[in-house]
Amino acid sequence: MDSKTRLYIYAFLSRVFTEELDDRALRDLAKNRELLKTVGDDTFEWFEQNSVEYIKEELNIDYNTLFNIHNHPIESSVMDSKNEILIGLQNPVMQFYFSHGYDLSLDCSKLYVPDHAGIELGFMQSMISQNDEVTQIEFLNRHLIRWIVPFLIAVKPMAQTPFYRDICDFTVEFLLTDYSSLVKEKRVADAK
Repeated sequence: MDSKTRLYIYAFLSRVFTEELDDRALRDLAKNRELLKTVGDDTFEWFEQNSVEYIKEELNIDYNTLFNIHNHPIESSVMDSKNEILIGLQNPVMQFYFSHGYDLSLDCSKLYVPDHAGIELGFMQSMISQNDEVTQIEFLNRHLIRWIVPFLIAVKPMAQTPFYRDICDFTVEFLLTDYSSLVKEKRVADAK
């Protein structure tokens, strides 16, 4: 998969996990038949059969139930046995950002922690922009794949809408495939 496509997918996923989809995001998604089909056949059919207003209401409820009320897409919350959200440099993700020169300002964000799925996916987007494949591999291995894959597998059965069920599957498959491709490309490059 080319870098431009990867960049777009990480940006899309970052947006999806950051907050419920607003009117503009929903209209753009509803018009993008190719993306809807890529996310999943059930999502595509659901968007085809329902009004944007109905979809917005259902997605709003589902997003908040899945990611605000019952679960939180935050690495330290998922990985910490005490279910604590770690902040500052005690947070391993913040340490990773810091050690890789990534300047993260949460003051400008709606998210309050550095290890929220939306921010971690945005970090991958930034590393793709910088063409830093070594950091991408390391971050996927040490962070995203370790926690978001099992998190989404656990969350999927709670999803009430085709979109969030499909986005769980799509995200898991995409991250695992992306990681495998990056590792394979690095091995080939190192062998030369």
